[in-house]
Amino acid sequence: MEQQVGESLIQLGNSDGSNSSSSDPVTRVRKLLFRRMLVGIKDGRFFLGTFHCLDKQGNIILQDTIEYRSTRRSSPSPMEQRCLGLVLIPSSCQNSCHVDCSVEEQLSLLKV
Repeated sequence: MEQQVGESLIQLGNSDGSNSSSSDPVTRVRKLLFRRMLVGIKDGRFFLGTFHCLDKQGNIILQDTIEYRSTRRSSPSPMEQRCLGLVLIPSSCQNSCHVDCSVEEQLSLLKV
């Protein structure tokens, strides 16, 4: 299965068809494992959790996830949160994705 994921990500990451071990998509995605990730979706909600998995369609699975959504009611907190656990976020719903890491790592992960 990792082979299939790698092949689909190679098409996204390397437009010239070259495949070097330092820019291997599977290796880059493995570096994301167990890092805190904030994923925004199109309806305005955000999910903060630990990156667990990425499938070949681009769906993201987060574990120990907290959902944040804005409240339109007048309340002391502008964001409402709830604990969800394991969450699958379809690629069609994803709007933004941020990973908790250093600036150098962020620049190297932009190609993923």
